[in-house]
Amino acid sequence: MTSSAHRPRRSVLYMPGANTRALEKAKTLPADSLIFDLEDAVAPDAKEEARANVCAAAKAGGYGQREICIRINGLDTEWGLDDLKAAVEAGPDAILAPKVIDGGDIDRLDDAMTRAGAPADMQLWVMIEMPKAILQIQDIAEAVGRTRLTTFVMGTNDLAKELRASAKPNRQLAFGTALSMSMLAARAYDIVAIDGVFNDIKDEHGLRAECEEGAAMGFDGKTLIHPSQVETANEVFAPSPAEVEQAHAVIAAFADPENAGKGVLKVNGKMTELLHLEEAKRIVAVSEAIEAMAE
Repeated sequence: MTSSAHRPRRSVLYMPGANTRALEKAKTLPADSLIFDLEDAVAPDAKEEARANVCAAAKAGGYGQREICIRINGLDTEWGLDDLKAAVEAGPDAILAPKVIDGGDIDRLDDAMTRAGAPADMQLWVMIEMPKAILQIQDIAEAVGRTRLTTFVMGTNDLAKELRASAKPNRQLAFGTALSMSMLAARAYDIVAIDGVFNDIKDEHGLRAECEEGAAMGFDGKTLIHPSQVETANEVFAPSPAEVEQAHAVIAAFADPENAGKGVLKVNGKMTELLHLEEAKRIVAVSEAIEAMAE
């Protein structure tokens, strides 16, 4: 099993819970993580059927090393608590909750998971998609030390609705503050951060550009709405061969007895400090985890 700390989450693909064919097809897709969706992708009159489909699929397994997450409806909806209880029983790697706004929400979700019988290692992921969540992002992040919280998932479509904003022509104009504040909180509290979706399935160039922007901001991966987007996200959010080669060189340089006690070295012509050693080890660990998942 891949270490959760270095588990690749380059591609996190939403799968509509009402579509049993899609849930089955997911077993063949090269996505790192799958979100079985009971919320936005499911019409109100199909919620219970979708819940049964998703939980049956999660229980049956067959998804290999892909990480399985079930997105429930909010606990304040008529479906939320039943979703959570059934999802916990189905035994996914994580539960994803929508529309959280503060640390109290995280505590309530964690308590509900405990009451439903969730094991300690079942993760809690949360959607960051409400203006109040951005204003209280540190309060949310601080819950990581006392709850199952591990992951932020940016809900840029809901943010667009709430802000009356548009990702075009420049996503940063609409979401730059929200994305940056969420990333700051994620890194400050060692939380995984997954970028929001790209809606235009046919625009491969736009998808790549947005993946590259998200990677440059520090996101660990991207949520996706179609299998055709997986390959691009996997490529962009993986360490490049050059990065992996340099990381190995940095690790070797600091391990050389001749460099014992040195805090700064020149590695392949680049000034390298001890702080770069930690990042080099992370890059190598993620690269090895990606290779292991492909076997």
